[in-house]
Amino acid sequence: MGNVLSDEKQQQVIALGRLGWSLRRIEEATGVRRETASSYLKAAGVGVRPPRRWGKTKPANEGTIEVRPAREEPSAGAKPANEGTTGGAPRSCAAVRHLRASIVAPYVDLVQQRLEVGRNARAVYEELVDTQGYTGSYISVRRFVRTLRDSQGPEAKAVIHTAPGEEAQVDYGEGPMVRHPETGKYRRTRMFVLTLGYSRKSVRLLCWKSSSRTWAQLHEEAFRRLGGVARTVVLDNLREGVLAADVYEPALNPLFRDVLAHYGATALPARVRHPDRKGKVESAVGHAQRTPLKGLRFESLQDAQAYLDAWEARWADTRIHGTTKRQVAAMFSEECPKLLPLPVEPFRYYAFGERVVHLDGHVEVEGAYYSVPPGHIGRKLHVQWDSLHVRLLLPSSGLLLREHTRTPRGHHRTREEDRPSHAPRTTLQLLERAARAGRSVAALCTEVHHREGETGTRRILGVLSLARKYGTAALDDACEVALEVGVPTYRFVRRYLERRTPTPVTLRQVDPLIRELTHYRDVIARLTQPTPHPGDTET
Repeated sequence: MGNVLSDEKQQQVIALGRLGWSLRRIEEATGVRRETASSYLKAAGVGVRPPRRWGKTKPANEGTIEVRPAREEPSAGAKPANEGTTGGAPRSCAAVRHLRASIVAPYVDLVQQRLEVGRNARAVYEELVDTQGYTGSYISVRRFVRTLRDSQGPEAKAVIHTAPGEEAQVDYGEGPMVRHPETGKYRRTRMFVLTLGYSRKSVRLLCWKSSSRTWAQLHEEAFRRLGGVARTVVLDNLREGVLAADVYEPALNPLFRDVLAHYGATALPARVRHPDRKGKVESAVGHAQRTPLKGLRFESLQDAQAYLDAWEARWADTRIHGTTKRQVAAMFSEECPKLLPLPVEPFRYYAFGERVVHLDGHVEVEGAYYSVPPGHIGRKLHVQWDSLHVRLLLPSSGLLLREHTRTPRGHHRTREEDRPSHAPRTTLQLLERAARAGRSVAALCTEVHHREGETGTRRILGVLSLARKYGTAALDDACEVALEVGVPTYRFVRRYLERRTPTPVTLRQVDPLIRELTHYRDVIARLTQPTPHPGDTET
């Protein structure tokens, strides 16, 4: 043989060959060239599947599936060659007879090829009619496909081996029924499960509902219970962890991403519709649902969590795992020193969202205003805030633009370098609108801009908005009063207009607006006088 394989790789190639895999499929799964795999299979006495004949059909008496006896005695504990095979021999003679007698039998190779790539019976039937001249019914194809699938065993699944402390898999599952403290009714809970890839040690936590912060806090609690952090966290593409699923560059939830970065871990979202990538945690979820929680109800979430923790320590950790054939607790004792250490301080949680930069160069966060570097007016920024700080970031790159300390509602937090050197064009346009509204309005708005700078843009907008409600004349009078008393502010003008008593409209006894009663009498008489017909004549 040209290439010498290791014993493990030899056994893997021979096992796949006995399962009926083609040389091309073995090469794709193991990376061993087809020529080398063929040599080892022939040396082991395993038949090699002949090359497929694309687009060609066989006569009706040749389109059969043969049951080939094994060429060597199976080793101890191994299954016979005709049991549980994939793409190989059928399990029963009845299935062989049915496949031989079917009208679809001449196309068996083509049907197998299409089933291997995931096509269903309907797609196979349509292709046979279009390209192979098939004249039978769809029911025959569907029955043939079902029998062919039943005659083949389940496809072999590769076991993913990871180094100690290298990987953890996380997922949600349905928890037990627990009485809700607010409604008093039993309600289904959610069960968060984190499973280490090497030892299969699991942490199961119950919660009522999920959110981005809850998802991140559950990871923190699981890391604390384990006493360390795995370097990689494999998760599903749920919204709490992944905002946009992508094979190459998924968009992670910012809070979840920052929590993992704080603990030194990296998120690895699984491919969409590929749950086998995190099969260890899927198995752990099903194990808990079937064994300790099946059919049970609890009066409080604390009772349910205590029961689950006790079962975890008494039974789940002491069991012999079916794949590793070792005790979970013993393997975890080997893996625990390999985990990353916990950070000294816990993660500082924050809220996040999007904000548009206003005309005054500030963004609003919970009623307070924070400055942004020049050149971002009208753009959207990502904002993170907690009880102490507000951080402004670019959406495209996540670059930190500004970090401000929190300020009370209604106040501004402005850096000197964020103040523009001259009034922006948008502010000048507002001052021109104020000049058109009235002389006093223009003077007051100019005074506001002179005192407060760009932060006074919101006040100028407020003053101009009062013209729509009270009219420009009333607004100009109010602004004149504000300037006279030395309080040129939007608040004073608004309150003055709200509290000003409107001048009542009164009419005098003799007034040009009041007409004589005889005028109304003549109008009524003229309107009620009948119109003469053209054919009528006076007598």
